Amino acid sequence: MGMKPYLPAIPLDDDYLKVTAIETVHPKAFFPGLLLLRIHTEDGIIGHGETYYCAEAVQSMIHDWMGRRILGNDALAIEAHWRFLYERAANIGVRGTELRAISAIDLALWDILGQVCNKPIHRLMGGPVRDRILVYNSCGNPKYGPNYEGKLGWPGMGTVGDPGPLGDSWKLFNEPVTLAQELVDLGYSGLKVWPFDNTAIQYGPSRIPHSELEKAVQPLLDIRDKVGMDLDIFVDGHAHFQLPPALRIAEALREIQPMWLEDILKMDNIDTLADFRRQSQMPISASEMLLTRPDYNDALSKQAMDYVMIDPTWVGGISETARIAHLAQTYNIPVSMHDCTGPLTLFAGLQVGAAIPNCFYQETVRAQIETFYHELIDTPVLIKNGYVEVPRGPGLGVKVNPDLFDTKNPGYRISII
Repeated sequence: MGMKPYLPAIPLDDDYLKVTAIETVHPKAFFPGLLLLRIHTEDGIIGHGETYYCAEAVQSMIHDWMGRRILGNDALAIEAHWRFLYERAANIGVRGTELRAISAIDLALWDILGQVCNKPIHRLMGGPVRDRILVYNSCGNPKYGPNYEGKLGWPGMGTVGDPGPLGDSWKLFNEPVTLAQELVDLGYSGLKVWPFDNTAIQYGPSRIPHSELEKAVQPLLDIRDKVGMDLDIFVDGHAHFQLPPALRIAEALREIQPMWLEDILKMDNIDTLADFRRQSQMPISASEMLLTRPDYNDALSKQAMDYVMIDPTWVGGISETARIAHLAQTYNIPVSMHDCTGPLTLFAGLQVGAAIPNCFYQETVRAQIETFYHELIDTPVLIKNGYVEVPRGPGLGVKVNPDLFDTKNPGYRISII
C-alpha cells in the first residue's frame, strides 16, 4: 500500500482560486534590503507581500523552491500552504531566509482572501477590538533603510545620521529636548531610542566604559527633565551586549523608568535573558529577533520577558503573528508590532493589532513614512494624536506601486505556470 502524504492534497471545490504568477522585485537602487512580492490569480486579483534583509536570498527561495507549491494551486488555502512550506523548510532549518519567504507569501495570500471577501483582514480574523492603534516613533533618520546609493548596511550598525527635519537619531544626541517636545506636540506618547550602538561598535560586546554610559544616558535624562513622564521611552540595544555590560546599562537607565529594554542582549540564549530580567528588575521586551513560535513559547515559559515584540514579515506572516499574539495572551503578556523596515510590514501589524485584544503598541518610523513610503504604496499612513487608524480597505488595505514591478528592473523576477 502507498503511504498517505503528511499533508493531504488541497481539495479543489467551487471556491478554488488558481495562482497564475508570482512576481518579486528587489529595489536595489533606493531600498537594497527590501523585497516586494505580488501573487497573481486567475481572476485578476493580486496579493501584495514583502520582507526585509537578505532580499536576493529570499527572492531565490520564493522562485526556485517555494513557488512550486504556490503556482497553479489554490490561493485561498492559506493554512495548508503555510504548514506545508514551514514543515518542509523546518527539515533543513526554517529560521531566516525560509521564514522570510513564507512571511511575504502569507501576507500576499491573506491580501487575496480579503479582496475576495471585500473585507479588511482583521474582519476575517474575528473582527476589530479597536478602531485605532497607539504608535510610538522610532528615532531613525531618512536613510535608515533607504539608500539611494544602493549600499546595503549591516543590521544594528546604523549611524547617527545628519541634522534635518526628520533626523531624529541625530536630534537625540544633539537636540534631545527639541525632539521630545516636538513629538509630544504631535501627540506621540512614546519614542524608541538606541543610544548605545556607537559605544558597542567602538568597544565591543563585553565592556561599556562609564564615561560612554553617562554620555549615552544624558539625552534621556534631558528628555525626562523637559517632558516628565509624558513620553514612554523604549530603549533598544540592537543585541550588541553580553550580560555584564547589559546589567550596567540597566542600572544606568533606572532613573529614566523606560517602558522596556529591548534586545540589550542577543536572543540566542533565553536562560540568560531570563537571568537578565531577574537581575536587572527592569521590564524586558523580546523580540522580533526570536522569529519562531517555539522561540516565543520558550521565552514566555521561562518568564524572560514582560512584552512580546513581533515582526509580521520575519516571523511567518499574518498567520503566525496572530498565533504568537494569542500565545502571549495566555501568559497575560502584551504584544507590540515591529516595523523599522517597510510599509507592508506596518499594514500587516495594524491588521493583526486591530483584531488582537492584547495588542499594545505599533512601532512606526516617521523618517520613513514621511520621506519614501509614498514611492512604495498607494495609501498614506496618517498618524494623528499618537494613533493610526485601522486600515479599512479590503485585504491589507494597501497596494504596492505597480511601476516598481518593471520587467527591465535588474531586481525583477517572475514565475508563471
